[in-house]
Amino acid sequence: MSSLEELKLELKNLGREYAKIKTLPEAERKSFGEKINSRKAAILAAIREQEELAESADIKPIDLTAPFGENAKPFKTASGTKHPLATELAHVADIYRQMGFSVIEARQLDDEFHMFDSLNFPKEHPARDGYDTFRTSEGFIPPAHTSTMQYRALTRFRDHLDKYGQIAVVVPGRVFRNEDVDATHEHTFYQCEGVFVSKDATLGQMLATWKNFFETYYGQKLNIKTQPGFFPFTEPSLEFQIEKPKALGGKGDGWLEMGGCGMIHPNVLKTAGIDPNIYKGFAWGGGIDRLVMLKYGINDVRYFESGKLEFLKEF
Repeated sequence: MSSLEELKLELKNLGREYAKIKTLPEAERKSFGEKINSRKAAILAAIREQEELAESADIKPIDLTAPFGENAKPFKTASGTKHPLATELAHVADIYRQMGFSVIEARQLDDEFHMFDSLNFPKEHPARDGYDTFRTSEGFIPPAHTSTMQYRALTRFRDHLDKYGQIAVVVPGRVFRNEDVDATHEHTFYQCEGVFVSKDATLGQMLATWKNFFETYYGQKLNIKTQPGFFPFTEPSLEFQIEKPKALGGKGDGWLEMGGCGMIHPNVLKTAGIDPNIYKGFAWGGGIDRLVMLKYGINDVRYFESGKLEFLKEF
């Protein structure tokens, strides 16, 4: 039994001594009570000292989940692999770096300003409703798109406009949507945001940038097309499509929507402290999960978050 345990047992037994006071002559009660109180105070002080020593001791925590016993063997990690999304996210970032873009990581918890206000969302916009956007009880927002990083990218790299004449940033990150889950929809997935600002940025530059990315990623020439879209933070706004790659069974007659894009809205530039009368910019964003699904012929987006070893072992 440890010293601390002995002290606690003595304190418990001392409690029984108080009951004896009633049985003693009145003249002896005061002296007896004082002795018990003095001993109790000494025991409590000793207990506190032992507890403080235990808290300050260099004790290594025990991993209750670790294998134990004479025949215990460590798990083999040599055959482990990266998650396919982690591998492809690194590949996507490398392609953009080679194109001259800086890469920063998105946040997984954000606020009202970066999610909506800095992106020119009207106060009454339906996306602000709890039915569309997750919110914590403290009012924070798990971002529904990597566009929440546009303001940070623009302000963080604003001095690049004077140094290099442009801002060129991409932001990969995880996003969250309050929607039903099925084979083609997930509540948790990855996106990659792109932001470019210069004095002469054009839609043509944006389309060429994204076209070059997809051709590099899929390793073949691709046709592209756009159609009108709407996003509060770009004007004009476009939906970007690529010809279905031959590697995925395409024959030049199928189109795949890969994300949204457009010229950065003047209000977004103003909010970030950039004069829209001098500078122009374009931005784009698309899902990484769909990109990977097309590359490897994966037919259910839920596999990525399932933790199924049969699926992960394929990579």
